[in-house]
Amino acid sequence: MEEFTVTIIGCGPSGLAISACLKQNNISHVILEKEDCNASLWRKNAYDRLNLHLAKEFCYLPFMPHPSSCQTFLTKAQFLQYLDRYVEHFNINPRCYRVVESAAYDGTKNKWRVEAKNTKEDKMELYESKFLVIATGENNEAYIPDDIPGLESYEGEMVHSRHYKSGDKYESKEVLVVGSGNSGMEIGYDLYNYGANTSILIRSPVKLLSLFYMQNIINLLENLRVFFTLFDIIFSIIFFYLYLKKLIIYLFI
Repeated sequence: MEEFTVTIIGCGPSGLAISACLKQNNISHVILEKEDCNASLWRKNAYDRLNLHLAKEFCYLPFMPHPSSCQTFLTKAQFLQYLDRYVEHFNINPRCYRVVESAAYDGTKNKWRVEAKNTKEDKMELYESKFLVIATGENNEAYIPDDIPGLESYEGEMVHSRHYKSGDKYESKEVLVVGSGNSGMEIGYDLYNYGANTSILIRSPVKLLSLFYMQNIINLLENLRVFFTLFDIIFSIIFFYLYLKKLIIYLFI
């Protein structure tokens, strides 16, 4: 058994950010990662044309902003390079091949007890810590509702966005994308570029910004020095909410 102040489950961007912050404060911790690398969802499951959906000024990890020379919305490859530099800079050493099988709080010792299987050496490991951080990512598991009418009789191919890579094999095929979030819209555009007959199923009205206002916002971000203090974050949220609220165009379908 090993003891740390903090146990982190997952070595994606969130796990890396927490590790860097803990290192800056000399707090002992361990990162348990079930795959063989950091940021495994980005490396193994993200689709090819993925770009960051937030401007670089709002999408960097603690203590290491993106260089001013970077484009506003980083590509998947650029973001992975950034994460690798981050790991090297802060000397982050996750324990890979660790599949967590249980995590329980021991009230008598006031500690978390985590059991993980080392799949590389085929043995169980035990960790105790005062704090437990779950950083496995919101897309760690592919969720497909089982109550969609007609799903039981559907004979075509069904792919969750987590497993989508590219639209090259869907040329001239009929494809329905369910959902109009960032992934849905980007995958729909990718399918269109590969010649698929693409439709998007949308539950709620779509909110769009005109290209003119979007470009102005991007230019504003590129020329601002953003200081991430609590006051600046609150001010930025209020400012952009009030500013964007006036620019949003509602398209009711």
